[in-house]
Amino acid sequence: MKASQFTISTLKEKPSDAEIASHQLLVQGGFIKKLASGIYSWMPLGLRVLRKIEQIVREEMDRSGAQELLMPVTQPSELWKESGRWQMYDEGLLLKFKDRHDRDFCFGPTHEEVITDIARNELRSHKQLPVNYYQIQTKFRDETRPRFGVLRAREFIMKDAYSFHADLESLQSTFDQMYTTYQRILTRMRLDFRAVEADSGSIGGSASTEFHVLAESGEDLIAFSSDGEYAANIELAEAITPAREDEPEKPIERIDTPNQKTIQSVVDHLSIDIKKTVKTLVVKGHQTPIVVLVLRGDHTLNALKAEKLEAVASPLTFADESEIKTVIGCGPGSIGPVGLNCPVIVDRAASVVSNFVCGANQDGVHWINVNWGRDVIESPIADLRNIESGDPAPTGAGFIEIKRGIEVGHIFQLGNKYSASMKASVLDAEGKALTMVMGCYGIGVSRLVGAAIEQNNDERGIIWPDTIAPFQVILIPINAHKSPAVQEAAEQLYQELNDDGFEVLIDDRHQMRPGAKFADAELIGIPHRIVIGDRALANTEVEYTCRSSGETTLWPISQVPELLRSALDL
Repeated sequence: MKASQFTISTLKEKPSDAEIASHQLLVQGGFIKKLASGIYSWMPLGLRVLRKIEQIVREEMDRSGAQELLMPVTQPSELWKESGRWQMYDEGLLLKFKDRHDRDFCFGPTHEEVITDIARNELRSHKQLPVNYYQIQTKFRDETRPRFGVLRAREFIMKDAYSFHADLESLQSTFDQMYTTYQRILTRMRLDFRAVEADSGSIGGSASTEFHVLAESGEDLIAFSSDGEYAANIELAEAITPAREDEPEKPIERIDTPNQKTIQSVVDHLSIDIKKTVKTLVVKGHQTPIVVLVLRGDHTLNALKAEKLEAVASPLTFADESEIKTVIGCGPGSIGPVGLNCPVIVDRAASVVSNFVCGANQDGVHWINVNWGRDVIESPIADLRNIESGDPAPTGAGFIEIKRGIEVGHIFQLGNKYSASMKASVLDAEGKALTMVMGCYGIGVSRLVGAAIEQNNDERGIIWPDTIAPFQVILIPINAHKSPAVQEAAEQLYQELNDDGFEVLIDDRHQMRPGAKFADAELIGIPHRIVIGDRALANTEVEYTCRSSGETTLWPISQVPELLRSALDL
């Protein structure tokens, strides 16, 4: 492709409204153009990247035996009402509208309902199972606050797959197969990623795994063990019970703590170790007005873990000050578990602390040297906190490290969540109705574009992995309009590389200075650059530069195809 005939619309400055590298560089490099909040046009340069990722995904899904189809973006409300999600699906994300006949529809954020409708009409016998259907298609989720460019857009491209099975054993087999397929997809894209245990969220189901591309800009925290055998989203990662503290119990004492309303202020006031304190959080209960959650002073409540407790109302809601005073009799800064007449649940780590400090349920007063069993009635113990770096791994092997990740894929074991409510069944071997069990497997195709950039960029621009770069190599002739030798050599090399199957962009824009061409090449991230100039040509050589390493060498012009092929990481 000749740059003079290809739309390259780079900007000199980064866009002021872009917060992270991928958003900045996709706009500055002319890969995308904003149409509305969270909605982007993919320009020719960006579309080439997008199509490469689609192709990798398609090849690996086909390799797994999945069948590609294409479902409508527009979905009738009747299907969503059958599944029970018309009113409950992530309130606000479902964009609803009426057609000219006043019938309710939505723009599909996901396709469980539609594929289940297809399956219940197409599949008749258990002999047709298992089957796995997938599509690569546009989705729409009406995000309250779209941001980060293509990482949290309202309109995006996704590969979603859905499998149907006669039993859970078959579902597990396909789930494992999709796990391997996703690993192959991300490995082919040359991305550093982790597969982690995850919560199923609004999609539902019994088990799920997320795939995260590691990047400092990631919104999710990933906990994994130092031995590499364990990984989980921090929302789900189990914090195991530490060893019980072995020290003699001291006499309990009341102590005045005027105006000390936070754990840190109490610690500073009493000059004590924060690990010898507990904090008491008050949330709304499922069957009682409030429930008290007790954590060690230095730990953070995991909201997802808490709202899964039977006693706690869901979604998790903290009690306000008036509710706390009505039930406990003091403000939030002086609450403690001693003598409470309401449900109390204690975190594992807090349950093994001895001689601890806590509020005395009277404003400006705390207890010191409190001990479980002696001073506080034994309460139910649960895993309530976020796991932290340095904690023992739940597997018992290694210690926890925490990194940020960008979720790019999620696979679920749905069970019969949708097939039961929508009556999707087949006949079993005895001719009886058998409700199918389902799996669901999603990967964000357009999101992967942004994730790849977050992991591969520098101060000059994008550094595309070879497998998804818009072009593999860029040729930059220096002052070709003034040098017939450069012009002839560049044209000949361009044709030769094209004939050999390389994806080549030649920057033949005569009106641009060489420095501007170099800047554009680095900004848009072409992995391999070849400069043709009079000085090197005098020795029948060209100058080769690797975008990722920055190393520059001279190549004999006659060996360029051979050397370039060996340099490509495909």
